[in-house]
Amino acid sequence: MAIIKHPEQRVGVFIDTQNLYHSAKNLYHARCNFGNILKDAVAGRRLIRARAYAVTTESGEEKGFFEALEKIGIEMRLKDLQVFSGGAKKADWDVGLAVDAITASPNLDTVILITGDGDFVPLVQYLQNHDGCQVEVVSFGRSTSAKLKEATDDFLDLDEDPRRYLLNFRGGGRSTRSRQAAQTDTDANLKNDYADQSGEPESKKPSLQEIERITEVE
Repeated sequence: MAIIKHPEQRVGVFIDTQNLYHSAKNLYHARCNFGNILKDAVAGRRLIRARAYAVTTESGEEKGFFEALEKIGIEMRLKDLQVFSGGAKKADWDVGLAVDAITASPNLDTVILITGDGDFVPLVQYLQNHDGCQVEVVSFGRSTSAKLKEATDDFLDLDEDPRRYLLNFRGGGRSTRSRQAAQTDTDANLKNDYADQSGEPESKKPSLQEIERITEVE
């Protein structure tokens, strides 16, 4: 189905930083060109807000990266990496991103999710059905959940032009066998490459109803 993109369309962009960073790292051994990604995602429309979600570490080595994103107009939302007594680590912004997207949606015509994480399928469906928003997804196709691509109104595949969307791109990518392995694990979306998770079972993940309750409180 063809979608409508016009200059007066109000757009909000929500970036799953760790997902995109590690997709580029694992597929191409390169870093993302967030400036070009944001420009092509917005496609000349009215950008109301661009927000990226990331985790800080004790070393603070990512500070320069965050400052670079802010210089191109991306607002950062940060949280500290949680380290538990047993040594497990947790770094997850899924609920925060979802709450922000739902809260902002009444003032938006289009919500753009820059992620390949299949956990956001319920968010896509909620924004489409309850708020009437056009929802678009931007990510590397080979590491993006098939269900997420099916749910979205439009999908911008960064794999189609890696030279534009990557820094230090030297051509090529992972071997065919590695690509197949990455696709098999696509719904996991490389979360463990950024930080070890807390090991919470799927049943403990917040449901869409819980997210709705959070937004009502706020």
